Amino acid sequence: MTNDSRSILDPASSDESSSFGGDLGDAPGVESRCPMSGAAVGDRFVLDPASPDLHADNDRLRAAGPLVPVTAEGVPAWAATTYATLLTVLTHPNLSRELRYWSPSARASSPPGTAIDRIVTDTSMLNAEGEDHRRLRSPMATAFTPRRVEQLRPKITAITERLIDRLAQLPPDEPVDMRLEFAYPLPREVISEMIGIPPAHQDELHELSDAVAQVGALEDSPQVRGRLHELLGQIIDERRDSPGEDLITDLITLREKDGGRLSNDELYATIELLFIAGHVTTVNLITNAIGALINVPGQLDLLRSGQCPYSAAVEETLRWDSPIAYFPMRYAVRDIEIDGVPLRAGEPVLACFASAGRDPGQYGEHAHRFDLTNAPAPHLAFGHGPHFCLGAPLARLEAEIALSALFAAFPDMRPAAPPEELPPLDTLLGNSTRTMPVLLGRRAPAA
Repeated sequence: MTNDSRSILDPASSDESSSFGGDLGDAPGVESRCPMSGAAVGDRFVLDPASPDLHADNDRLRAAGPLVPVTAEGVPAWAATTYATLLTVLTHPNLSRELRYWSPSARASSPPGTAIDRIVTDTSMLNAEGEDHRRLRSPMATAFTPRRVEQLRPKITAITERLIDRLAQLPPDEPVDMRLEFAYPLPREVISEMIGIPPAHQDELHELSDAVAQVGALEDSPQVRGRLHELLGQIIDERRDSPGEDLITDLITLREKDGGRLSNDELYATIELLFIAGHVTTVNLITNAIGALINVPGQLDLLRSGQCPYSAAVEETLRWDSPIAYFPMRYAVRDIEIDGVPLRAGEPVLACFASAGRDPGQYGEHAHRFDLTNAPAPHLAFGHGPHFCLGAPLARLEAEIALSALFAAFPDMRPAAPPEELPPLDTLLGNSTRTMPVLLGRRAPAA
């Protein structure tokens, strides 16, 4: 599936002005022109969450420079568009995720209730730095080491086989949405068990968390977030009364033994973060990988012949079609310069993961080609440095098991719709399609 069918970067109108206290268009190397027509339109590109072609948008951003002024959900920011610049941003000692560094004038332009607003105000380890970040991250770190995650292989395999058995009961020549029927339930069940979500609450919790992540049918709202907080409180109370071998029990125990280690707000925020991040990005990863493998000629043959392992399909998907499009924010702690572009203290920077994955400066002239023989090409889909994704080993293992079992069971699987007709997720954060319709064909006999 070439996602070169999801695009338009809406140019900012010429009467828009930056709230950074200066014109971003004056920054060296920034082309302040409409990416579509070349006409002068002001000093920022407006990122469109409903864009039908994310990757074409990112091509235009990279052409404008490695650090480009944009507006994202009403928020003016710099966008790190290339691999090298994103790596610098992720590791720069004078860029921080702590909200206190965001300049008041810039923050005043941020509309409340947006995905960006929810992320930057999150009180979990997501927006902590230094010792505070280590304090919040360390209680979960041991649960997500490669060794501990590998112990989940039998459980993940059993869930995958159960889902495949269910798929095999469906008519082989009628469209099946693989996002809904396969990519979604697998990581959902795994992370629910790891965290300790009672089965009776899983459906509602997933509906609410999908709304917050802007990937579900339910609209996000203050009422949704209120109910999510209420439900998390109920689950925490149940786990306090009936402890289990899960992360919620571990966090409760930590809080009660060392109340200063984790505040009540941090406890709620950490559980919510683990739950949402623990399945939404993996859903996108598996969905994108299925789409790529059934649409790009020759790639499945490389897997079936053993020339490339399924881990290569996972890594190449992470590079070529990152499950995260854009992620906010890092703030300049003081006046700095990155790639010749000056940033004032307090200005925010947006990480463009999907753009970095197709950067010709890193991956050459064929950066837009999905090619398993490239793997393992280095990528930044899970971030880099202290904020490297805690769940990366789990996501990789889930996707590898899921893909290998799925294509072994249904070797004749083919797309039921052209990739350019698939609706994208209507969010700046996630990068995938809302559906992935396929024709499964008949299940292969067991080996």
